[in-house]
Amino acid sequence: MTDTGHILVVDDEPHICSLVERCLTGVGFRASSASSGAEMKTALAKGDVDMVVLDLMLQGEDGLDLLREIRTENHIPVIILTGMGETADMVIGLELGADDYISKPFEPRELRARVRSVLRRAKGNIQNEPKGDDISEMRFAGWTLDRMARKLIDPEGNESPLTAAQFDLLCALASHPNRVLSRDQLLDLARGRESSPFDRSIDVHIGHLRQKIELDPKDPTMIKTVYGAGYIFTPNVTVS
Repeated sequence: MTDTGHILVVDDEPHICSLVERCLTGVGFRASSASSGAEMKTALAKGDVDMVVLDLMLQGEDGLDLLREIRTENHIPVIILTGMGETADMVIGLELGADDYISKPFEPRELRARVRSVLRRAKGNIQNEPKGDDISEMRFAGWTLDRMARKLIDPEGNESPLTAAQFDLLCALASHPNRVLSRDQLLDLARGRESSPFDRSIDVHIGHLRQKIELDPKDPTMIKTVYGAGYIFTPNVTVS
């Protein structure tokens, strides 16, 4: 299988950069590296990067701050690299808008699978779409999910930015209103069961969606938890 796309690896350890670059270029991706936040910004300014693989543990720099800067500037997909057992950093990274994560040490095949999956979602080519391609918009409680443009529009008409993973998850929920969906079902609908870590972080993405659309995220009325079963999306949904 040959892949395309330019992946920027941001890591201050040369052997990690070399490993990731070999892993990706071997299947057709173009890969380059940056050893600092300044080099990352220079590379992103060229406008030809399709994804960032970002190590959160850069020497003398906070990878989470760099992630915030990326999200402030654009919606480019980001996979974060974390050390084994760094659960807190992983959760914070996902809350800040990372699309996925991978723990070091990692298997090259796992990294390639994550990169392919996130790029596919970012481009809108999602497996197991919950609705047919003839549905372009879903509306609920004043909000609009534009599936063609992959945008969430708030009741005032402003775009509310979502990562690819968050958009796919909200589409899955809105496509099955008033129905309890388990984590496994959400995996199948939103991601095609491409990689296992999503089910461990799905609660984080749900929390992020609640921050976006709920009046009171601590007492949600649209995305409700059904303990022991999953989640239910309660608004009435109209499609066009």
